[in-house]
Amino acid sequence: MVTLLQAQEAPRFTGIQRLTNRETLLQVTGSAGVNYRLEASASLSQWDPLFTLLSTGLNQYTDSAAPYFSSRFYRATELSGANFLTGDHLTTTNGDVVIHPINHATFVMSWNGKMIYNDPVGAAALYAGLPKADLILVSHSHGDHFSGATLNAVTNANAVIIAPQAVFNSLSTAQRAITIVLTNRASTGLNIEAIPAYNANHPLGTGNGYVLNIGGKRIYMSGDTGNITEMRALTNIDVAFVCMNQPYTMTANDATNAVSAFRPGVVYPYHYEDQGGSRVNASLFKQRLRSDLGIEVRLRKWY
Repeated sequence: MVTLLQAQEAPRFTGIQRLTNRETLLQVTGSAGVNYRLEASASLSQWDPLFTLLSTGLNQYTDSAAPYFSSRFYRATELSGANFLTGDHLTTTNGDVVIHPINHATFVMSWNGKMIYNDPVGAAALYAGLPKADLILVSHSHGDHFSGATLNAVTNANAVIIAPQAVFNSLSTAQRAITIVLTNRASTGLNIEAIPAYNANHPLGTGNGYVLNIGGKRIYMSGDTGNITEMRALTNIDVAFVCMNQPYTMTANDATNAVSAFRPGVVYPYHYEDQGGSRVNASLFKQRLRSDLGIEVRLRKWY
């Protein structure tokens, strides 16, 4: 009997389009079910990873950093092996962080063989195929940010949970045993800082935002907050996840004002749908943010 094997199709660019906002839309063709990494260079001498994707055959990616370079070159490479986390890359002094949105306020990151989960909630199926968490950040006790059942489903045997006191009070005995409580403005030896997160719907001291310091990069997760002084005073933030929805957090205009003040290198608008399904227009946030600030806005699929 002769078995016919289908050859893998090498990735190739079938379209490169400069958009009206000077971002670049890439179309990449490759074999379905194969992992590819997109990379970019400003000079052809050094290549930086942009995005890891699981190919559907014809793939699209928008390079939102393109407007900040006078020249930009692209290449795509096939990844051998399995169990790659798809998502955006952030280069650090000790390997890449890969950022993978899940839903609403939930996302996961891989770095240096470790998995970091932010506000994991929802059914276990959302995390199917993902490695279990080594570090979990929980911002506050509301149900769209905290679920004891989900923590059980995603936690590695050696995991550490970081949470405010109000969350700790609702944890099981086993969960408490692996939890470090951080109050506002406190930090841990794990290089995590708890940033106040509050507004009229979230009393001061009950919830945290976080700054995670890894590989020389600073990553900020806002939690549920308003346009507060503590956020506006942040410094040297490389990547920020900033909430938007009303009346629970910020309007697009509030979020724009806050981000304009602390100027992260990259910002992800997230948490922009309310319980009734109404959404803040994340594109409006992007349009209102002044382009001369040099802040890259990444709009990703959260819903």
